Amino acid sequence: MEQQLERLCSPAIWAEGPVWLPQQDAVVFSDVKGNRMFRWARNGELSLWRSASHYANGNTRDAEGRVISCEHGRRGISRTEHDGSITVLIDRVDGKRFNSPNDVVMRSDGTLWFTDPPYGIVGDEEGYKSESQVIGCYLYCFNPHNGALNIAASDLQRPNGLAFSPDERLLYVSDMSIVDFPTHGRSELRVYSVAGQALENGRHFAPVLPGFPDGFCVDAAGNLFCSSADGVIIFNPMGEQTGKIPVPERVSNCTFGGPDGNELYITATTSLYRIVLNTRG
Repeated sequence: MEQQLERLCSPAIWAEGPVWLPQQDAVVFSDVKGNRMFRWARNGELSLWRSASHYANGNTRDAEGRVISCEHGRRGISRTEHDGSITVLIDRVDGKRFNSPNDVVMRSDGTLWFTDPPYGIVGDEEGYKSESQVIGCYLYCFNPHNGALNIAASDLQRPNGLAFSPDERLLYVSDMSIVDFPTHGRSELRVYSVAGQALENGRHFAPVLPGFPDGFCVDAAGNLFCSSADGVIIFNPMGEQTGKIPVPERVSNCTFGGPDGNELYITATTSLYRIVLNTRG
């Protein structure tokens, strides 16, 4: 039996990027507009994880348990080392600065895949207002082992959240360009076939309404749990909506965690929520 949704804490202006850290039995998440990051432990303790976070947004963890963050402020991807120091892994493509990396996932081969919409440079609310140097919003694949970077997909208008299928043969990406282009923008999840460090056969997967898709995650069975204006929409691997978890605030992102992997942690506007499900991440 599924449990009820719990509001765990509400410390943020705009909560985003939850990442489960099993070695700490805790979730770290961003407050993008507050320029800080929080840590919520399963014993109920909330703490400030980082102040002046360079307007970090999406986060993931690598094979060693280190936090990988998309920073709007430094317009790059950083890694928090085990001693707490921070390494900027990459912040440029062909010598030009990224727009504002938004969300990131790691493949089992160690490559980092991230989206680069302009939300951190259009104003000073989520970063620093600047001109785009790349004149495009791409999805990149970066290999931190050899420094190789390539544009994996260029057919997205405003790429945002992303997640691999369980077998990593597919990469799902949200496109929320309807926000900037109300008459011809997208509010959908797209899916691509993974071909090495590139993507191919990009296609529509599912529409997301009300609102638009932001971050999302995938469970072990390949179901997608996607943010929307009023909750988390659940899609099966065929793109059919099979359920919804109502949330009283606009949802930005979600991730699986907990000792058994069956706790869905949801960031929504000011808050971090949790619900125990009968599935695992």
